[in-house]
Amino acid sequence: MSTQTVLTLINPQNGNLAFKVFSFDNGSYFDHIQRLNYHSLIVITEGNAKLKADFSEFAITKNSLLCFSPYQPFMLADAENLKGISISFHSDFFCIYKHHQEVACNGVLFNNIYQPPYILLTEAKLKEFHFLVEQMKAEMQNVALAQHELLISYLKIFLITASRIKVEQNSDIKKKVEAGGEPFILQNLKDAIEEHYRTKHSASDYADLLNISANALAKISKNHFNKTLTDLITERIIVEAKRELYLTSKAVKTIAYELGFDDEHYFSRFFKNNTNISPKLYRDTVGFAKAET
Repeated sequence: MSTQTVLTLINPQNGNLAFKVFSFDNGSYFDHIQRLNYHSLIVITEGNAKLKADFSEFAITKNSLLCFSPYQPFMLADAENLKGISISFHSDFFCIYKHHQEVACNGVLFNNIYQPPYILLTEAKLKEFHFLVEQMKAEMQNVALAQHELLISYLKIFLITASRIKVEQNSDIKKKVEAGGEPFILQNLKDAIEEHYRTKHSASDYADLLNISANALAKISKNHFNKTLTDLITERIIVEAKRELYLTSKAVKTIAYELGFDDEHYFSRFFKNNTNISPKLYRDTVGFAKAET
């Protein structure tokens, strides 16, 4: 494979990236922490690497599709013979929150704190994605009537197909977990975090709720999610904070209070420590109250 090929569409209203497709033939493009203000889809077609994302590490091989939300930190370290394709899109171009019913990817491909941020592809599915990417590239080089709508259609097909694959693979994971005899406590843990993350922020709170020792619960969390219990709680709070910052015009102070923080400044530090960006800058760069307009 030769050099990197980049095709980019710019939002004429603000000059920001709207949609980008590029091919890469080495690991240098993602060998440092990425915190991008748009969604990223990366298809690994050759090679292998170590994926570092949020609080976890994963071994990535060819025929993998990686999926990252805006400002989700990730990098590909120790890459060997890495080749692939990357698709990036800003929420101004296509908002997965507003189109959730159509593509059902939020909580599956993106913003899922319990599953790794990637899926494995068969050769047949890899060919399907290659075809879609080639259609996207052709359309980006041919400015014509309804270009935006056609690109959105290709992107929707890509996201729907990927979501279906991940759901299928999750059912396999679920069977393995059930075979291990611990699905009950795992589901109870997820339900407890979902119900109480706004008011209970410590690992010991959830150990008490589930009537299990903190050490035992910590071990279960690490074994099955490859994350500490504190990581899971933190990620759930951050996902909700991002959603509120993006979808509403609520004051940061109000969002902080609703998420169980009495001090707006402490919440802002918590958010920045876990995303490397302030709540205000996240809102300004990812999209401010788009759903209300």
